[in-house]
Amino acid sequence: MKTFRKEERLCSKILLDKLFKNGSSFLLYPFRVTFLKVSESKTYPVQVVINVSKKRYKKAADRNTIKRRIRECYRLNKQSNLYDQLSADINILLSIQYVGKSIYPSSLLEEKLKKAMHKIVRNFVANEAS
Repeated sequence: MKTFRKEERLCSKILLDKLFKNGSSFLLYPFRVTFLKVSESKTYPVQVVINVSKKRYKKAADRNTIKRRIRECYRLNKQSNLYDQLSADINILLSIQYVGKSIYPSSLLEEKLKKAMHKIVRNFVANEAS
């Protein structure tokens, strides 16, 4: 399932507010990842939003390049590193904020995003066990 459909994108202002007010976050350079478990049942277990700061990257072309690379890394790795590891009843809101000071190659972004996904999965598996 190597697609990134509209339903997987987090667009709702209400859910975004809930995510940033109540969610847990961690920094895994060059990403700041915020996540929140929600009770509403969705078609996809994870809804994601990708942010790149306009303050740090003035040119839209640079912001779009970074977002495109992150989206592609997420699309390729979500099934094996995120969806398959989570139980069926978990629904997550996820924010991936790019806080890096320069534009990194896709290989580095992919490696860091995989580590972030593993950290999220470990968090939810540990919460289920306790």
